[in-house]
Amino acid sequence: MLARDMARALDPVITANECGIEPDPWQASLLRANPRRSLLLCSRQSGKSTVAAILVIQTALFVPAAQIVVVSPTQRQSNELFRNIVGFLSRLPGAPRPTAESKQGTELSNGARILSLPGTEKTIRGIAGVDLVVMDEAARVEDELLTAVRPMMATKPDARLVALTTPAGKRGWFYDAWVGDDPSWERVRVSASECPRITQEFLDEELKALGAIKFSEEYGLEFHDPEEAVFPLAIIEAAFTQEVRALW
Repeated sequence: MLARDMARALDPVITANECGIEPDPWQASLLRANPRRSLLLCSRQSGKSTVAAILVIQTALFVPAAQIVVVSPTQRQSNELFRNIVGFLSRLPGAPRPTAESKQGTELSNGARILSLPGTEKTIRGIAGVDLVVMDEAARVEDELLTAVRPMMATKPDARLVALTTPAGKRGWFYDAWVGDDPSWERVRVSASECPRITQEFLDEELKALGAIKFSEEYGLEFHDPEEAVFPLAIIEAAFTQEVRALW
């Protein structure tokens, strides 16, 4: 048992394998690197929720009395990811078992706690000492959520934040972080064409069903101007830049 735990601690891919998952190369790389701040811009069905679930399990196993929070725009979406986490954990030999469980969270026999919450600023205020935050559909949560999330990790220097999503327009904190130059974010981009489980036939069908713009967003990971925008963002930014230059 000790050898098994040491092997899992040294290589999270072993944990994934024992949960019945054979990670894609990008998933294995992320699991092993385990960066403090991660932005996962990934296509639908590319495996972003799976890798997030394994990161949660790894934290629950090896961070003493780990406190983990999973947030999404709605409770239903948070519960879907939480269900995946619980399902993988149940497959893992020798894993700590739930001592208290509900649709919105679980406490494990090793003292770890996993909470599943809707991603609004009001629902997570007051939670502290968090070791890992997983933010699903991060491009679609309120900007204020990030402001509320960061203090939750203030007393844990090694606390991690993983934000996963498909694009939702050129707006919001995720877009700003993705196109920004802050080196503290690890950026991972995985389009549908890079996922070995998604066939070209399926993508051709989706292109016909969704149309070019929606398809490029969901599967090609393109950020588009908001539908209500009068002028494209690029024109506004160019005009602003020219105005600033004129001041000089």
